[in-house]
Formats: sequence, C-alpha cells, structure tokens
Amino acid sequence: MATSDDGTVEKPINREPNINHLVQSILTPSKSQTSKAPGDSHSGEEIAYDRNHGPIQHIDPSQHRLTIKSEVPVNADVSAVLSVDDLKAKFRQHTVQCALQCAGNRRHEMRSRVKEVSGIDWGDGAVMNAEWTGPLLRDVLIHAVPGLDAWQEGYEGLHVQMECNATKVQDDEWYGSSVPLGVVMDEEREVVLALEMNGAPLPDRHGAPVRSVIPGIIGARSVKWLDTIVLSGRESQNHYQQHDYKVLPPEATSPEKAEELGLWDKTPPMQDNPINSVVAIPGEDGDTLVRRDDGKVRIVGYAIPKGKDGPVVKVQVSIDRGRNWYDVTIMDGGDENTTNPANKGKPRGKFSWVLWEVYVPAEPTEGVDIWSKATDLGGNTMSEVQGTWNLRGVGYNAVEGRVGIKII
Repeated sequence: MATSDDGTVEKPINREPNINHLVQSILTPSKSQTSKAPGDSHSGEEIAYDRNHGPIQHIDPSQHRLTIKSEVPVNADVSAVLSVDDLKAKFRQHTVQCALQCAGNRRHEMRSRVKEVSGIDWGDGAVMNAEWTGPLLRDVLIHAVPGLDAWQEGYEGLHVQMECNATKVQDDEWYGSSVPLGVVMDEEREVVLALEMNGAPLPDRHGAPVRSVIPGIIGARSVKWLDTIVLSGRESQNHYQQHDYKVLPPEATSPEKAEELGLWDKTPPMQDNPINSVVAIPGEDGDTLVRRDDGKVRIVGYAIPKGKDGPVVKVQVSIDRGRNWYDVTIMDGGDENTTNPANKGKPRGKFSWVLWEVYVPAEPTEGVDIWSKATDLGGNTMSEVQGTWNLRGVGYNAVEGRVGIKII
C-alpha cells in the first residue's frame, strides 16, 4: 500500500542517515530497532540510505513475475517467466555481503571544495553494507538460456539489461541499467537476485520482492523492483545508463556542453566502485575533537574496495596533510550493534566495506585537515588529495576527508 513516505515521480525519496549512526554496525539495518508504536511496521529510524528516481513500489510477491528474454541468437527461443516462489525453490540460494554505494556519495565535498557540480547534495552516508540472499543471476540465466555456460563465442560484447517497468521515473518511462554479461557469469562476482536483506524479507523500499545486487559496482546498476532481464548485444538504452552516472571529462562544463560535444555517447557508464575511505567521526567539516587523557583523538570511518579487488587491507590517517600517517585498526568481526549475530567474527568479504578507528596524538589547535586513504587486496590505493572534478560529481574518492577541525 502506498504511503505519503513513498515519494512521487516529481519528488522521489532520497535520503541518507546520520553518518555517526551509519558506522555503528558492520551490517546496515534497513531501520533501527527503536519502535515508535506497538505493531507499527514503519517504526524505527531509517538507517540504510534511499536513492530513488520515482515512487517506492509495493508489490504483491505472489503476483510478481520476472521475465527473461534474449535479443541475441541462441539455441532456442528464450522467454522464461519466473515467480518469486520459483526463484526461491528452483535455485540454490546464495548470500553475499557487499556495500552498495550511490555513485554520488561524497558529492557535497566535490561541490564545496573543488567546483560546483550537478546533482543531489549527498554527504558521506549514501552507502550501506548488507547481506543479500537469493539465487545467483548466473544460475538463473543458465536455466533460461540453453547452453549459455558453454558458448564457444564467449561473452564479449554482450550485456545483461535489467528493468523495472512498475513506474515512470524522473527522466524516462521506466528504470533500467545493464552490466556486461561477463560480470554476471563471473562466479567471483556473486551477482544475486536478492529476495532477502540481512536474513529478513527484502523491504519494499529496498526493492521487494526482488532486486538485482551487483557486488562491487555502483548502486545505480542494482535495479529495485526488478521485473525484466534482457540478454542483449548492447547496453541498456535507458536514460540512467546512457545520460547519467558517467564520469564526464573536464570539457563537459554543463549538461548542454556535454550534449554539444557528444560526450554522453563517448563516455562509458560507471561500473566498478572506486576505492574509497570516509571519515565518519568527526562527521562534518568544522567539528571539534576532544583529546583523551593520553593526548590522543579518536577518528572513525569506513572504507570500500575497488570493484572485486577487495577486501580493504589497509587504511591510514593523517592530521598534518600527509607528513605523518597512522595505521588504523580495521574492525573485522562486527560489534554489539551488528543486526545479525551470526556475522560476529566472520572474515570480511571482498565486496564488503570495513569499519576502522585510530587514536592519533594531537595538540590543541584549530584548522586541522584529516586525510584518510585505503588500500585493497588488489593493490588499489587512493592518491588524489582533493579529487578530480566531473560535472555530475560522481566517483569522488579524495584523500582529504574533513577540513577545519578543532582539537581541544
């Protein structure tokens, strides 16, 4: 049932949590456990961020169908239609822990420190880390497309388009995305059709009854309220694949200039998350840190690996613009606020974020800039202090985390 909290095409729901709350648990709950009223299914503070281009959908799982089609020649006609029960019963269920991140996460920093950009003024909280359970999309495609796993010609040039046709969105008649077929067929990618989030049925606001989850790739490609999958020889032609979520070159100084120069067509769509580290405590520029009795200040944050090159294996913090770096403690095993007790003590996966903390010796002073940089298992390391500008303000991963901090 639709509610006033679902937003509209003109004014979709887009929100991020308080970043101090966000880093309290390894797994991000959809909502906090604080109930406002007995029996109120909408009670509790929203923790996981919301990114929508149209209204939140409420779909009856018993009536929902996922259609799989092919636009490329295969050994037989492909027109599979699967129910939610089919997805549960006909396929092995797989759980992957991964961070979903809006491509515009940290956009406010690019806007305020580098140059004005186009897009929602996201802070640092447009990210969540959750366990997603459902069949592997690879298994579903092999079931629907005869001989797919043994194709001699390989997967080069083929794409998996994903669609939600349940509602009109801001800039198109439907929402769609695509990833290369090789990503889906790569067993290391663990691409799932999620039916559950953190061991519970997928909430409506996060795409129930089924959504795609593409680990290591920007959140825009993980389509909520998924109803159609198309095996195709081209990328999705949807607006959000072709005219958004692209790191445009510097000469694209306005949307009109990008169009004039044909840069939307020339620039590839974003796929892998860039490696990133975010300072969460202190949570805002200009905040105050209080020294402990030993003269140290506590700094906390999270870090995300690049693509499938995780996990993050090292994070360092500096409060003197890179002259001295301090290794952080990476918190591997969850904490008292982790929503799934079974997660305690589990090694982090290659797609998960890490939470980190460090105690840095400091003297009372003002105007401190806090830098943090992460390195993942694949050897990717953050390097740019203020980051490189692009029109849409996407993929921002500057080393500079907080500026103007006061230490007392």
